[in-house]
This record gives sequence, C-alpha cells and structure tokens, in this order.
Amino acid sequence: MLTTMTVFIALVCILLMGAILIQNPKGGGVDSTFGGTQANQMFGAAKSTDFIEKATWYLAIALFALCIATTLLVGGTEGAAEQLLSQ
Repeated sequence: MLTTMTVFIALVCILLMGAILIQNPKGGGVDSTFGGTQANQMFGAAKSTDFIEKATWYLAIALFALCIATTLLVGGTEGAAEQLLSQ
C-alpha cells in the first residue's frame, strides 16, 4: 500500500510540474523583455488557461492530501531510529 501511495505521489508531482510549466506567464519577468507578450497574444487561448489553472490547483490539493494520507498510513515516527538500529 505504501508503494502505491508513493507511485501516486510521484505521478501527481510530474503532472503538477507539467501543468505549471505550460501555464502562460501573467506578465513581467524576463519573458516580457524578449517579446514574450506578443507570443502570448498570438498563441494564447483564454479557455485553455482557465483549464490549466484549475488543473494546477486540483493537482496541488491532491498532492497535499496524498502526502497527509501517506503520513497517516506510515504512522508515528517515535522510536523509528531505534527500530531501524535493532533490525
């Protein structure tokens, strides 16, 4: 079960990185210095940005929930060092 949760966390992390990287910048930064605003106006679409932004929030919430669930699944860490040393 722990392995499955870890795989889900890794998958959500990869999807979250992709969702963040394909978002259009909101303005400012280095991108606008090199003509990024013209490229955004030419290639950008309003509906796709709404979907990507919502997907980013959902993936971030899913990552948070999966991390909390995995922590509860593993249990407390009291005495974990002693358990590892005794094995």
